[in-house]
Formats: sequence, C-alpha cells, structure tokens
Amino acid sequence: MNILILSSADSSFNSLRPELEIYIGLARRGHQITIITHGNSEYAQRFRDAGIEVIDGHPRKKISFKTINRVRDLLKNRNYDILYATDSKTIPNAAFAAIGTTVKFVAYRGTTSGLYRHDPSSYMTLLHPRVDGIICVSESVREYVAQQLWTNKGKAITIHKGHDLAWYDKQPGDLSEFGITKNDFTVICAVNARPSKGLTVMLEATHQLADIENLHLLLVGKNIDVEPYTSLINNSPMKERIHLAGYRHDAPELIAASNVLVQPSISGEGLPRAVMEALGYGIPPVITTTGGGKEVVEDGKSGFVVPVKDAPAIADRVRRLHDSAELHDKMSQACQQALRTTYSSQLTIENYEKYFQSLL
Repeated sequence: MNILILSSADSSFNSLRPELEIYIGLARRGHQITIITHGNSEYAQRFRDAGIEVIDGHPRKKISFKTINRVRDLLKNRNYDILYATDSKTIPNAAFAAIGTTVKFVAYRGTTSGLYRHDPSSYMTLLHPRVDGIICVSESVREYVAQQLWTNKGKAITIHKGHDLAWYDKQPGDLSEFGITKNDFTVICAVNARPSKGLTVMLEATHQLADIENLHLLLVGKNIDVEPYTSLINNSPMKERIHLAGYRHDAPELIAASNVLVQPSISGEGLPRAVMEALGYGIPPVITTTGGGKEVVEDGKSGFVVPVKDAPAIADRVRRLHDSAELHDKMSQACQQALRTTYSSQLTIENYEKYFQSLL
C-alpha cells in the first residue's frame, strides 16, 4: 500500500513511541510510507532510517490552506491508497484535502470526550463526511465515537495501541532523591493533574494507608503543586511521605522503580500510556473502570480494577499488594505476559495493515 500520514512528532520520545513505531513497522512490512510531521524532531530521523519519506509541515492551525493544498497536490500527483491523520490539527486539514479524491481517509481517536453531534467543530474532524474510517485506541473510545455518528457506526473500529517489552529495558530510576529507600513500598501516580485524572481520590485514599509506615506516594506530572492538591496533601496523615516529582522525561523509569501504579481517573481516558508502561515493567496497576484501561488490565490477575471515585477500594488493593509479595510477583509476571502477547506493538501493526487493506 501507498500511505500518506499526517502526525505530530514534537512530544516526548516515550509518549510518541507507541504510535510512531506503527508507521515504521508498516514500512518494514513493505508499504510505501510518506509522513507530514515535524521534520526536525527526534523521530523524523528514525523515520528516514526506516525508508519513510518525511515532509516537514505539521499544521499549526486546524484549517491551514498551505497544508490542505500540499496534501491535495500529493493526493493528485501520487497514487495514495490510504490517507491517515491523528490529531485535532491534522484531521480537518486532511479531510478537506481529500474531498474530490478516491483515497480512503482514516482518522484516529484516543479519548472518550470532546466529540459531540451538536458541536459544529466536530464536523471538521471525525464527523466530517469525508471520513471513511476511524481507528479508536480502545473499545470504550469506539463505543463513545459510535454514539456520536449519525450513520455507518461500523466505520469506527478498535485497535489497541500496543507496546514492546524491548522498550522497557532501562534500569529503574533512583528514588533516593525523594528520600525513598529500597526497603520502602512506593505507590506512583503518573498523571498531569486535571479533574478527570482523579488525583483527589488517590489523596483521599492516603488516609486509609497512612498506617503502613514504609509506604510512600510519588506523584509525577504537571500541575500537582497547586490547589486543591496542595491542601489535600498537607491534610493527609502521611504528608511527609507524599513526594511531588513534577513533569519528568524519565517517568517510565520511575514507574519501574515503584511497586504499584495507581491510575485513579474518573472520566475521559482512552488507553492510559502509564498503565501500558507499568505492564511493560511488570508493575501491577490499580485502575478504575473508566476508559480503556479495564480492557488491558485483567482484574485480580495483572492488576486491579476498581469503581470510579472509590478511595477505599484503591486503598484496599494497594494494601493487598503491599501485604502479599506472592500476589505482587504473580501479577508482575502476568503484566509482562499481557504485553508480550495480547497487547504487543507487532500485533497493533498487523491490525493496522489488515484494516487499511480492508478499506481498499
């Protein structure tokens, strides 16, 4: 197949890798790939090394006539089978460029919010009539998207964004900078604090975990050192063992150095990358029922799935993992097995290939 992709490549390496390795994988399977992206990014060189043509020109606006004209010229002058766009800026530009062409246009969706029938801007993205297919990162996202589609709800499909165990071969981070020793039990939350991430629920759970003297909570991400979080931390009976790391490029290594990942989200999740990273490093996750995390974490086997906004349930599952080294070890092995098989990057690449071919 001849595939034209519009995608961003200007974020952190770890956050980009699950998506961008799909394109490299397709190229290695013999498909001709052209990508319009950030041409000076770290991943742009990886694309070139894989034989992918890189065009510097990720759009800065949702409607960029420069981008639309560039994509339209490519579609007219080359025999592309698939046009694939992945974000809020590339999708509308690609959709308008595809009008009047025969290329199959596919869009990506990674969240369970922000798309509404009554919102005119939605008709510039996934509800645009030129969209032929929608790849959703989880079944929860697919169900949400299908509810917004007027017709042909089957054009939204699920392909989990897989990972590769080989990505998780770095040494665990050193938690001593936070005063955490190897004899301590560390719970990590790796989120950029927003109401939907449920960090307040995790901080509420600390009231029921404070009696575990060697338990520490490590908070990694942006905007945690503001209200209401600062007051909740100061009011926690284990406030001296709650550590704020801020935004970190080595977040996966900090997860690897921890004992449990808690993802206390209350809404809006697609397929949390931190959960997949925890699986890769064999760190059992405790997650909520919102979004796609519950599709990859098998409750009681590779982690725990608890109700939304249920601080006692989070505290209970953390305590179980603290109290039973045997349970922790079994879950750790199950985590990596899931990523090795059911949620591998290679399986994702194969599923993308099959879906693109099915549209032709």
